[in-house]
Amino acid sequence: MSEVLLVVTTLPDRATAERIAEALVTARAAACVNVLAECTSVYRWQGKVERAGEVPMLIKTTRTAYARLETTLRTLHPYDVPEIVALPVTAGLPAYLDWVTQETKEQ
Repeated sequence: MSEVLLVVTTLPDRATAERIAEALVTARAAACVNVLAECTSVYRWQGKVERAGEVPMLIKTTRTAYARLETTLRTLHPYDVPEIVALPVTAGLPAYLDWVTQETKEQ
């Protein structure tokens, strides 16, 4: 079984998030994407403190599929420097982790 990763990103609006989520799953770069409710992000960008409404996404993938996921996400993401953070899943229901592995295998 390939190592499962949880990838976090944010998008500027729900429509863009849902479009990218579907593209990631269709490309088998992700087994599942949770598009969450809008949140407020506060961050420093180009020397200024900014505040923006964003839509977080939780993406389930594997280390094997990560390169495809990152390439697809960077291509479709509207930000110059998108947040793309991958966290290793150190434990989980074995059947679920196996499902993530199976769903992200290239066909």
